[in-house]
Amino acid sequence: MSDPAVAIALEEQYLARNYHPLPVVVASASGAWVTDVTGVSYLDCLAAYSALNFGHGHPALIKVAKDQIDRVTLTSRAVHNDRLGPFAEALATLAGKEAILPMNTGAEAVETGIKVARAWGYRVKRVAPGKATIIVMSGNFHGRTTTIVGFSDDEQAHTDFGPFGPGFITVPYGDAAAVENAIDKNTVAVLVEPIQGEAGIIVPPPEFLPRVREITSGSNVLLIADEVQSGLGRTGSTFACDLVGVVPDLYLLGKALGGGIVPVSAVVGNRDVLGVLRPGDHGSTFGGNPLAAAIALAVVELLATGEMQSRASMLGEQLLAALRGLIGHGVTAVRGAGLWAGVDIDPRLATGREVCELMLERRVIVKDTHGSTIRFAPPIVASEQDLEWAVDQLTAVLDELSHRRSAL
Repeated sequence: MSDPAVAIALEEQYLARNYHPLPVVVASASGAWVTDVTGVSYLDCLAAYSALNFGHGHPALIKVAKDQIDRVTLTSRAVHNDRLGPFAEALATLAGKEAILPMNTGAEAVETGIKVARAWGYRVKRVAPGKATIIVMSGNFHGRTTTIVGFSDDEQAHTDFGPFGPGFITVPYGDAAAVENAIDKNTVAVLVEPIQGEAGIIVPPPEFLPRVREITSGSNVLLIADEVQSGLGRTGSTFACDLVGVVPDLYLLGKALGGGIVPVSAVVGNRDVLGVLRPGDHGSTFGGNPLAAAIALAVVELLATGEMQSRASMLGEQLLAALRGLIGHGVTAVRGAGLWAGVDIDPRLATGREVCELMLERRVIVKDTHGSTIRFAPPIVASEQDLEWAVDQLTAVLDELSHRRSAL
């Protein structure tokens, strides 16, 4: 379909309107670039919210996917398959853990982590039946299921979707003392994003996670790190927790684990925690399927060399330095780690959405969140020149907006 207006009209007519896409219709993609139905190319600085850390159509991942499609794609966990074991071993080794529990989406990984923590609380810690609580953070984003939105403080995320289940206690993000004060005999876990993505790439104080690790270890409470967006190379390390030397009890992984080809997620931990599950306690028809396992194994192999992490760190320093150079020139703040940045636009100039639309006109795809904040998360395979050009386009957009405001 070569007419973008027709493609957009069909989506608007037949899809539920739970998204507000930018007005571009992608037809093909390679590396850090996508091409629309009219042949115009755009630099993808969103990377599907970190699902495309390794770029569109990474040749090693595509080859594995094609080879596996010709062999077997789905067996269910009713039988074994020859790809799941090697994937499990590789991912556990990468994370320095003993076991994994494969699922499909990031939200499923979070839901699974919650179930594991509660089972551990009742079966190991001996919390009274029905009393287990999990501490979560203000500003959190862990997915869109009803359990998860029930402990979100984002009005749009939870309004009109209740009633919600109990068992969650919210404390301010970045406040370790608040975490400590909230822990009692019924606390089974602290669930935290090492860097909050949807909230605007919020980086906590460097002492926060190490102190929370000390508190949870000393209180017999699990530390669960939601690394669905921040993990697997995005922040210049394998996990964002690595940046501050913290090892959680459970990693929640997703997005990039599927290489941008299929949804793959996993909970990764040691046997003393994941071992609380018994056959029949939890499952997924597609979780651990051979196609997903083959692709995820190839993703882990890309990360095992450390090259992707080093590249993200190097390019991230360049990107963040360039973006911080815009502070005071239409930008009020920049936060980030590795190739992940939140840029606060001066709200007197424009909303985040307006900036994203103007960036799209200049052939750069970025996405807004929370008013005037835009996010940069380019694929790790982007070039230095790509990133320089992207910041140049943002500079030009801010100049245009500033001139418009001056003319009023």
